[in-house]
Amino acid sequence: MAEQHTPRSLIVTLYGAYGRETAGPLAVAELIRLLAAVGVDAPSVRSSVSRLKRRGLLVPERTEHGAAGYTLSADARQLLDDGDRRIYGHDPAKLSDGWVLAVFSVPEAERHKRHLLRSRLGRLGFGTAAPGVWIAPARFHEETRHTLRRLQLDPYVDLFRGEHLGFAPTAEAAARWWDLAAIAKQHEEFLDVHGPVLRSWEARTGTPPEDAYRDYLLALDSWRRLPYADPGLPEELLPGGWPGARAAAVFTGLHARLRDAGAEFTRTAA
Repeated sequence: MAEQHTPRSLIVTLYGAYGRETAGPLAVAELIRLLAAVGVDAPSVRSSVSRLKRRGLLVPERTEHGAAGYTLSADARQLLDDGDRRIYGHDPAKLSDGWVLAVFSVPEAERHKRHLLRSRLGRLGFGTAAPGVWIAPARFHEETRHTLRRLQLDPYVDLFRGEHLGFAPTAEAAARWWDLAAIAKQHEEFLDVHGPVLRSWEARTGTPPEDAYRDYLLALDSWRRLPYADPGLPEELLPGGWPGARAAAVFTGLHARLRDAGAEFTRTAA
């Protein structure tokens, strides 16, 4: 199945992978060059940058040479910093760490915020324990706090930390809280697309910067969604043959082989 890489997602991935290394903003012309390498045309880059600006993630700023450019907002940097801990840290949670519960109530007159809150908790990896009660491994509590405050949803939510005391076995309960089959399918799809890419690179002797940049950015753009769809549950709660570790190993292999070589392409003059 072909993967879907949107221009907006690729721009966020580019800033997350390489944009934070630069002292100043990325010039618009440079964004166009770097996104062209992964098949995005200039009009799509410009319109996507405008949307990210309206969302408060990119801030217009001139480069040292006076060219139009964009840098990350403080909120965007926090978002990417939080993401780093998920994207590059693949150890599953431990049962002894406990859980974080998000308990919320939104007035009917503001039901659009209820939808936004549910959507955002789902994107943070929370499962649904009951109506208005969402659950995730406890290690996500700080990121959850940052995210809800950034979206001004914190007045509707109380966060708690605790342990599951029954009555159903925790593994049985977790299978209700999350759609584990759907999460496993996402891992398998990542493996189907990027496993052959890693094997191809393992058979090569050199690492051309543009090729490395292209394959790494596309892999990262796909991978960075998975640690949010998959909360990294303790191993004893997962079905046998869980593909998460295999998918993480493929991404780790691509990161080790391609990331630094790809950085050389980002530093090439347009």
